[in-house]
Amino acid sequence: MALDQSFVGRTYPPTDPYEVGREKIREFAVAVGDANPAYADPAAAQALGHRDVLAPPTFVFAITFKAAGQVIEDPQLGLDYSRVVHGDQKFAYTRPVYAGDRLTVTSTIEAIKSMAGNDILDIRGEVHDEAGEHVVTAWTKLVARAAATEEA
Repeated sequence: MALDQSFVGRTYPPTDPYEVGREKIREFAVAVGDANPAYADPAAAQALGHRDVLAPPTFVFAITFKAAGQVIEDPQLGLDYSRVVHGDQKFAYTRPVYAGDRLTVTSTIEAIKSMAGNDILDIRGEVHDEAGEHVVTAWTKLVARAAATEEA
């Protein structure tokens, strides 16, 4: 069943603040195989002009995807998550994410399309710091695959 087009433009409440920790950044960098010392060593990050260790660019996915859970779990939308695959991800940064940042995410449904029985859902996550300053925008594309049809 196609998702309701009237949800396009719907914005969900901001998340509770997520405090970015140095160890979380280090663990993420190790997990993605990025040995950049600015992700683990405050002195290396400061030598590059940063105030503290900074997070790899895709680090915010964990925060923005969790925030997108408000959309995914909205019973009125009717998304069958058991059929969902991650279709695409994009980020546009205003500034890097640093250890010590307290970030909130506000999710908005940007588009809903149906193609070949599949529902395609575009979610924009606006990430702000504790001062309300924009840090990054993340776009997540989810594809809910069409239900298999039974053959006679």
